[in-house]
Amino acid sequence: QVQLVESGGGSVQAGGSLRLSCLPSTNTPYSMGWFRQAPGKEREGVAVRSRDGRIIYSESVKGRFTISKDNAKNTLYLQMNSLNAEDTAVYYCAAGASSGSWDGLLAPHRFTYWGQGTQVTVSS
Repeated sequence: QVQLVESGGGSVQAGGSLRLSCLPSTNTPYSMGWFRQAPGKEREGVAVRSRDGRIIYSESVKGRFTISKDNAKNTLYLQMNSLNAEDTAVYYCAAGASSGSWDGLLAPHRFTYWGQGTQVTVSS
């Protein structure tokens, strides 16, 4: 069982930046990623980093968000720049992707372990 704790959410004006952090309870060899869920919408994949370091982004955040992992700190990050109102959502860290296609790695159902989420609010 892996517990994930997110931090770094908050409120920011459009055009601003935030950095989210995710700390697993154990040193996990799994693929890890960031997902988000806006009010009234389904949870969607934002960025995933596979256990071998490959990265995939959703089209909506490509070029603005960067996922990274500090192995020394065992922490996953999501640097979010040029934020806009459409980025407002609860952001979740996830780990433990099931096997399957690379393109499908942004699908939430592929992941086993989830954090409690952190709210990101972008005001225009």
